[in-house]
Amino acid sequence: MAATNERSCAKTKDNEGQSCVWCECKAVPSECVTQEQAKSLPSSVFTCKSSSSSRLDRMEIREQTVDDEFCDVNSKSGYISLDDSKYDQKGEDKHLFYWMFEKRGSSEDGDSIPFIVWLTGGPGCSSSLALLTENGPCSVNKDGKSTSLNPYSWTEAGHVLWLDQPAGVGFSYGSETDKNEEMISEDAYWFLQKFFQEHPEFDSNPLFIVGESYGGHYVPSIAHKVFKYNTALPEGATKLNLAGIAIGNGLTAPEEQYPYYPEMAFNNSHGIKVIPESVYKAMKAVVPKCTALIHQCNRGDGPISAFACQSAFLVCNAGLTSPYQMTGLNPYDIRKKCEKPPLCYDFSYVTKFMHSEETKKALGVDPKHSHNWESCNFGINMKFHSDWMKDFSKYVAELINGGIPALMYAGDVDFICNYLGNEAWTYNLNWLGGDDFRATNTTDWNNNAGLARSHGPLTFLQVFDGGHMVPADKPQVALDMIKEFVTQGTL
Repeated sequence: MAATNERSCAKTKDNEGQSCVWCECKAVPSECVTQEQAKSLPSSVFTCKSSSSSRLDRMEIREQTVDDEFCDVNSKSGYISLDDSKYDQKGEDKHLFYWMFEKRGSSEDGDSIPFIVWLTGGPGCSSSLALLTENGPCSVNKDGKSTSLNPYSWTEAGHVLWLDQPAGVGFSYGSETDKNEEMISEDAYWFLQKFFQEHPEFDSNPLFIVGESYGGHYVPSIAHKVFKYNTALPEGATKLNLAGIAIGNGLTAPEEQYPYYPEMAFNNSHGIKVIPESVYKAMKAVVPKCTALIHQCNRGDGPISAFACQSAFLVCNAGLTSPYQMTGLNPYDIRKKCEKPPLCYDFSYVTKFMHSEETKKALGVDPKHSHNWESCNFGINMKFHSDWMKDFSKYVAELINGGIPALMYAGDVDFICNYLGNEAWTYNLNWLGGDDFRATNTTDWNNNAGLARSHGPLTFLQVFDGGHMVPADKPQVALDMIKEFVTQGTL
């Protein structure tokens, strides 16, 4: 058999169409053999695994190559069903949509090319929106009919897959039942298993889980699920080559981050006082009650904590984000007015592009099940209100303690997931290298593009003049940043 590892073996069939078996041995090289050959190998020498494809075969993948003229070259899109997720066992019929591009200029079959999975937050917003307006290989023109190449695409740094999740976001479909990070991470884990089973050419590449905004919940949860399952693989799963995580302007540790809303509105690095001092003081007065509720929310998953989570969502947002929203300013950039609520940006041309029959045909969109594409599904957003105040910094700590590099970056004119709160939780994070991280001074990064604090596997970067969507506001800076991180593991 030509297969050289367990995952490629799982895709190999014998002359009768049966899946082959991966047989491991410490004395001689492991090999991929037919099921009949496996029976004749001495069990004292070889450990033959039942075909890892048997479980994953229940999952469906529908994929097509996207025309090179449509956006950029070397891309594929499609759907993967989630039959193996424990949260798709009651007829939910969840299918996640993805659009993946290979690294620009990578004609070679290199195992060292980083493989980035991008997750837009919301919750409920489409990663395809980021592809077409932030860090993807093309941008939609204002006519809503055509695209232009983006020279700052993150495909300059590696292969990138933009994943619309959970079900109901973008072109993904199925029962919209996901409401917390346990469900999110389980679904995403099996998506990744199926994708890499189908594409063994990528399964050795270093895998980076990256996202922004509510990706501060998604990224640690999904990466932690991969990290834990790698040590005790579920039946049918194979090890994923997790190499790092990155979060941009994320919501990760709400108890640490929410107290910085008054400061961002009144004492930010740009000297922009967006509220009067009286409102600043009123916001400060809300902080103790807010953080007490968030703390109770994170004490467990029982009914008392669930009530505290809902209460924290209402109290904290009413007292600490609503005063800012009443100014009419853009919560994603304190320098701007909110031009088109609720997202403050006009994405109608992107919606027009994604609604066109030409786009749906080019991407292989399921015409029977998928609903009309939206930049954000606010129905899904509401399902996560009890998840909102949960703390996922502990997952980041566990990952970096395990040697997985982590980059937290934040544009410093974003209000809603501001750099002050993100800097605070990374600075205070309890991990093995925490004292040394705190003792490390911030330094200029990339010729005054930002300030970085880095020690061991943890880096925090303040991006000067970047808003909530750093790749959109500072495209060259964002590309330099991700290139450096995925090749060096630090800045």
